[in-house]
Amino acid sequence: PPKLDTLGGSRWQKARAVAQGAIRDYAAKLLRIQAERQVLSGNAFPPDSDWQREFEKSFVYPETPDQLRAIEQTKADMEAARPMDRLICGDVGFGKTEVAVRAIFKAAVGGKQAALLAPTTVLAYQHYQTLRQRFADYPIEVAFLGRLASAAEERRVLAAIASGECDVVVGTHRLLSADVRFARLGLVAIDEEQRFGVRQKERWKERFRSIDMLALSATPIPRTLYLALAGARDLSLIETPPSNRLPIETVVCPYDERTIRAAIEKELARGGQVYFLHNRIASIDRVCRRLRELLPAARIEIGHGQMDKEDLEGVMQRFVAGETDVLLATSIIENGLDIPNANTILVDRADRFGLADLYQLRGRVGRSNQKAFAYLLLPRDRFLMADAKRRIRAMQEYNQLGAGFRIALRDLEIRGAGNLLGTAQSGHIAAIGFELYCRLLREAVSAVQGKKVRSALACKVSVDFLDRAFEKPGLPASYISSVEERIAAHRQAAEAGSLAEIRELEQSWRDRFGPLPESARLLLAEAELRILGSDRSLERIEVEDDKLRLQRNGRYLMVGGRFPRLTGDDASSKLASIKKWILTLA
Repeated sequence: PPKLDTLGGSRWQKARAVAQGAIRDYAAKLLRIQAERQVLSGNAFPPDSDWQREFEKSFVYPETPDQLRAIEQTKADMEAARPMDRLICGDVGFGKTEVAVRAIFKAAVGGKQAALLAPTTVLAYQHYQTLRQRFADYPIEVAFLGRLASAAEERRVLAAIASGECDVVVGTHRLLSADVRFARLGLVAIDEEQRFGVRQKERWKERFRSIDMLALSATPIPRTLYLALAGARDLSLIETPPSNRLPIETVVCPYDERTIRAAIEKELARGGQVYFLHNRIASIDRVCRRLRELLPAARIEIGHGQMDKEDLEGVMQRFVAGETDVLLATSIIENGLDIPNANTILVDRADRFGLADLYQLRGRVGRSNQKAFAYLLLPRDRFLMADAKRRIRAMQEYNQLGAGFRIALRDLEIRGAGNLLGTAQSGHIAAIGFELYCRLLREAVSAVQGKKVRSALACKVSVDFLDRAFEKPGLPASYISSVEERIAAHRQAAEAGSLAEIRELEQSWRDRFGPLPESARLLLAEAELRILGSDRSLERIEVEDDKLRLQRNGRYLMVGGRFPRLTGDDASSKLASIKKWILTLA
């Protein structure tokens, strides 16, 4: 858990200063990379052809507004002369893959080769089959390169890539090997980008510097981070669910064979298929035998990463084809498998999975207009750790579509931000908090771009008579009873950037909660001082024993060699006196 800092102590100030320095460097690095790519000459693809329009019309599902926006942004990037570097962030099953499919088609029709990378062999092979099926009516040669390909097939594919005979190749990180030489590579698409290691990402960034790059990520990227990075990295956010999609019902229960049998029989009775996740290879055969005893009529197969590649390929192909009723597997099914007919998943020992992993696993089902079910099975006779309880509770609470962007738990925020920003930045997020990090990053990006920025932390206000006052600045529960609304109102006051915003805030509070108490008026007056001080490049506004100290450029401002003295007896009149002094400054 994060450490609390003492009010007025130095540890928080140091952590914030270190984070600010790192954020400035990071923003500069982001914009430098972007600037370098701007001057590189990439391949400008032609506008959409008749084939492209015909291909897109053949898509069987209606596109969502966010999906269409991401597709248009991607195609516009491809038609520009500079190399594309776009990241598509979207919840599980919200149609990120279709963005990549259309980009790959555009590249192939435009006379260039395209490569699609996936983190696992199973997912890569499914993408390969999808592309072959989607491109079947067009003269586009699609090949697969990965663990499931034989040595002879691998040699044939490598030769076809090098000669240009192969238009599209799908594979795992094997595509990054030195012996894979492309004749006319124009696009690299990376699915589940968050699953690749930092070194792998650096390798492909270096190798494909002048090539269009499109990355897809299912890790939730909170909107605040998205806005903070706007202008520093090309991002597309897909937040709207497909129109016919239903929320997944999450059932948390002890491991019970009657429940398991009933859940599987219910799914099979409506013609569907089932995932049963058991993440221990050592005991998976025993679980399979027991399931076959419980469900003698069901076709049950096992799939895990240590199987012979041909055997695993056969298992996955039969499940995709609907020839298997229940796939008993390890977490190899976590990444991106898209089987619309599979609408029930049972996760054994769900307490052993992280929140993001559980969310990904649940996303394997509910990919059609059928109601889907996720059963999180817990040990009956074991005590659950507090963290595991919180994760399971969060999965129950966040049942709605698109919940991946709203699971506001700290570990997921830091994981999502770390995947996008890099692990070094995660430490700073942990030190100063996610929201403040995003605000500072937004300011740093604007500053590096040469835009005028008023920092949220530019001017510090420290006034002793407010600390001693009976009515301290703030919003009491007697004025705003809801804790959430009270916190939001405090944040609005802290983040206000102009006197006009303060006036609007005051009017809003009066309309919603009634006349402002003295403490609320003092809170807004303090915010006014911070804004006025920032406008006049002040770093600090301090009052001690009625002496006013205004600091600018590291030096205190004096009048006749002395600090000005405040007039007035109460807090309101003293605040008015401070405001008057600040307004005299040029």
